[in-house]
Amino acid sequence: MAARAPVVGDQPSPEVVAAVFHGVSVSSASAILVVERTGGVARVGWSNEKAVAVLGYAQEDLRALPVDQLLPSLRGGELRLLLRGERAVSMVLPVRCASGESLECTVSAVPAPGGRRWTLRLAATSNEQERALRATADAHERRFATLTERSPIPTLLSEQGMRLAHVNDAFCALAGHQAEQLLGTGWLDVVHPDDLDEVIERATAVLIGGEDGGEGEAQARLVRPDGTELTTVVRFAHLFTPGVGAGFVGTIEDITERLAFEARLAHQANHDPLTGLPNRTLLADHVTTWFVPGTGGLACIFLDLDNFKVVNDSLGHAAGDELLVEVAARLRATVRPGDLVARFGGDEFVVVCQQVSEADAVALAERIGDQLRRPVRLGGVDLRPQASVGVTVQTAEHQSAEELIRDCDIAMYQAKSSGKGRITVLDSDARAQARDKLRLVAELRSAIERREITLMYQPIFDAVVGTATSVESLARWQHAERGAISPAVFVPLAEESGLVAALGLLVLDETCRQLAEWDRELGTAAPRRAHVNVSALQLDGNLHDHVACALRQHRLSADRLSIEITESALMKDPAAAREVLQELRDLGCQISIDDFGTGYSSLAYLRHLPVDCLKVDRSFVAELADGHAEITSAVIALAHNLGLCTVAEGVETPAQARLLAELGATYLQGFSLAAPLTAVEATAWFAAAGRR
Repeated sequence: MAARAPVVGDQPSPEVVAAVFHGVSVSSASAILVVERTGGVARVGWSNEKAVAVLGYAQEDLRALPVDQLLPSLRGGELRLLLRGERAVSMVLPVRCASGESLECTVSAVPAPGGRRWTLRLAATSNEQERALRATADAHERRFATLTERSPIPTLLSEQGMRLAHVNDAFCALAGHQAEQLLGTGWLDVVHPDDLDEVIERATAVLIGGEDGGEGEAQARLVRPDGTELTTVVRFAHLFTPGVGAGFVGTIEDITERLAFEARLAHQANHDPLTGLPNRTLLADHVTTWFVPGTGGLACIFLDLDNFKVVNDSLGHAAGDELLVEVAARLRATVRPGDLVARFGGDEFVVVCQQVSEADAVALAERIGDQLRRPVRLGGVDLRPQASVGVTVQTAEHQSAEELIRDCDIAMYQAKSSGKGRITVLDSDARAQARDKLRLVAELRSAIERREITLMYQPIFDAVVGTATSVESLARWQHAERGAISPAVFVPLAEESGLVAALGLLVLDETCRQLAEWDRELGTAAPRRAHVNVSALQLDGNLHDHVACALRQHRLSADRLSIEITESALMKDPAAAREVLQELRDLGCQISIDDFGTGYSSLAYLRHLPVDCLKVDRSFVAELADGHAEITSAVIALAHNLGLCTVAEGVETPAQARLLAELGATYLQGFSLAAPLTAVEATAWFAAAGRR
């Protein structure tokens, strides 16, 4: 039977092992050492006769000798690179002999199974081929030095392991050391101790060639001789020199200023530039981080400075800014460590506290109020700042961080509305009312966008002839769940929530559209003019263009519209209102003052306003039933003297209509004459009136 061929991986017999060991131990060709790692230190555990002869140590002196004494050029990271557990490694290294001289050798390390022992073979590099390769490496180094010496990019070269063969001037300038101090392994002393392991790990991976193709980088701090630290990115690329071994080319990018700039940008994005406090964005992130639904103990204190506008108007904005900075400093000094103080916007601040009860939060708010009231001198004037404060502590009802901040805002407005300088804790009823109001605002916005706000039209009659000549457009909202919502509710809501412009445009466009439709359907029986109410918030430079656009789109002349604005709204800023109204009048629209007599306008100023018509308020018309016609009579007489027409509103009885005609009212409007009508009803009503 033929002999079985040996199988790769078969374990040799003890006799074979003994023969190999004997051959190695007495071999005169190779110096062999066995290294063992015990207690974290690699030591020589055994050596053959050749190693004893080459190194000059006695057998007993060589045994247990630490490897880092035998190979003094290797530091911890490089020694780990040589003594790897998964593969054989070769390096050209100086080996220290017993005499203290160094012998350049090729050191080959072969790991044994288990990762705690290595066989080291030492071979002196003295043949001609190796010297030629060394000369080639030296030539490459000189070429590298020539190319990189004047480069502005800090560059370093390692031909083998961690030892540097060359550094350029840029790296020396960056590190603050001369080249002689950085060559070899001196450059590692410049790396911050906390970052050294990361640098060695990345460099080691590049030296052995990894999955990334022999490239890698590490962010590390360099410590200069004066103690300053530079944050850098060190990029390594694998470099192999024939006859020498694996090394790397390293470039270093100083990112200290870039990181500082990015930090400044991040700070500016999250902090108020005036006070240095966290801004609304950071406040929201902070509350979101600490907010846990269903728990408690997280409190918000919302402050709004009282009479801050007076400071700006009387002492100037510089004084106002100075006051805000002082308030911020007092808040920081008053709150507990760990509490957040943020500037919410304008003269509003928020304090966020953790693990507090409602009583604790109120007590802190009181301390804050006491500190704010301490006098501060601004512009030569002593002031005692005070604030309206709202306090909210998280409850199980709060489902999100936004709800907690919003409730705190609501509490602050409650405090301000009940009297300045007060502290208010939000109660459940107020929270429910505020949330219902928020829902109503959202529903109003949706109703405007879907044109679910409809118009009704109330006829306006000639007081002498008795025929209807025009209509007033009245906005109505029929809510799907709440039913009819009064204009007295949704119009102020639109003004508060910024929806009044969209609401006004809807009313304006629909009125013009309906006038054009009546012209097509009714001809001469169509009402000749429609009165459209305008909010004080619409009196800006855009109103003229909006009116002109609606008229142009529906092909109407401007005299078909009467723009109505209340007397009180007109008097908020008469000069600005005059300019806007004059533009509308120049366009050809009629201008009417609604609710005249209730806004305490200056009669002298009224004479200079571009006004065509005064609408007598219904409260004065109602007094006619009690025999008090003085105010109504005075308003009508004033209008006649100024050359203006009048519309008496709220006419409820035929007797009122007759008396108003006798007093000289130009037009009448009221339920006794005609109630507000839908568009369809108004079409039929005017058609019937035209046949009479």
